Amino acid sequence: MRSSPTPTAPAALASASALRQDARTIGLIGLAHGSSHFFHMLLPPMFPWLIEAFHLSYAELGFLVSLFFVISGVGQALSGFLVDRVGARPVLFTALGCFVASSLAAASAQGYGGLMLAAALAGLGNAPFHPVDFTILNKRVSAPRLGHAFSVHGISGNLGWALAPVFLGGITVASGSWRMAYAAAAVYALLVLAVLLLNRDAIDDRLGAWAHDKPAAPGKPAAAAPAGEHALAFLRLPSVWLCFSFFFWTTVALSAIQSFASPALRAMYGLPLSLTALVVTGYMLAGAAGMVIGGFIVARAERLERVIALCLGFCGLMLVLVGTGWLPGPAALAVAALAGLGTGLAGPSRDMLIKRAAPPGATGRVYGTVYSGLDLGFALAAPLLGRLMDAGQAHAIFFVSAGALIAGVASAALVGRGIAALRLQAARMPAAAG
Repeated sequence: MRSSPTPTAPAALASASALRQDARTIGLIGLAHGSSHFFHMLLPPMFPWLIEAFHLSYAELGFLVSLFFVISGVGQALSGFLVDRVGARPVLFTALGCFVASSLAAASAQGYGGLMLAAALAGLGNAPFHPVDFTILNKRVSAPRLGHAFSVHGISGNLGWALAPVFLGGITVASGSWRMAYAAAAVYALLVLAVLLLNRDAIDDRLGAWAHDKPAAPGKPAAAAPAGEHALAFLRLPSVWLCFSFFFWTTVALSAIQSFASPALRAMYGLPLSLTALVVTGYMLAGAAGMVIGGFIVARAERLERVIALCLGFCGLMLVLVGTGWLPGPAALAVAALAGLGTGLAGPSRDMLIKRAAPPGATGRVYGTVYSGLDLGFALAAPLLGRLMDAGQAHAIFFVSAGALIAGVASAALVGRGIAALRLQAARMPAAAG
């Protein structure tokens, strides 16, 4: 007798299809996010060559970083509203076009003004990425895989940061021209844009995670805001501003590493530039490894702020050790790079903490506002840290970074405490009603 198909076969096929589509969306958004972080680093890895070409100080170069992040921060807060209104996908395509323009501006720069134009265009392109990315992930990826989606998102960002110094510096050394490196960056952005255009169906945020081929029903979003609530109502929530402050402080720490760890290690330990230039790549690769593990941690942890505290505390201790000057030069370089593991482990927990703190129907706006704290941190820290370098205070780069991480831990602890209190209150309401 022929056996009939098992009842679970259709469900298994549907599950496999959902997995493939989730993986495709996660991969494409990871590629896009990696490109945005690559263009964070359009200028800092090239500081030694730009100093030689245009006779600039570290403070002047720090101002270029500030210009990038001021434009990105203001644009990020505004782009969250744009994403909620017009959708994430067209905004993403426009952002990548700005990266192409910024690379071409850098390649053709004839002075400080040309570098300012490149920084401004790159900042404009970077502005919408977090509202875009998290809107698409939250709408397209099924709930059981969302923690891993955040993990991949963070890993791809770290890989973009790690790639930029190697890509730009390697092409500059090989070709003997920093302008050639920037022309190659324009080609890279064009290739990413082409891949996303060819796969645009997988990043259409008008479709829900379980309605892959059907537009979501009008007026029935997955999680709608309360009727009649003002679009800016989410700004009254303390958790939003605590998340903002968390990003501000942790980004001050990151800015110190990205922009000035290499020259600081060179000044403190006498290491050659060819070696210290690897510290950012090592830090970001260690962070990427941490995010792989962090994706599993976030799926099991209830009090995410505790995970963040342990991981960032580890990172801060490593940076203080480097700043003391007690280590041999190569060991200091290795420890500074290893510190990235702590920030990577904390990354997925950070993104999930924001999701838990966001009110319904305001995903783009919340992520846009919260992540603008990242841009503000970069904008304010870079020129101040540049002045420390010009004043010969290289060790302060690592101490400032560690102190900022501790402040970030305090912000995350307050967010987590607030979320726990709200959950406890919600749990007590049914009991009181009964």
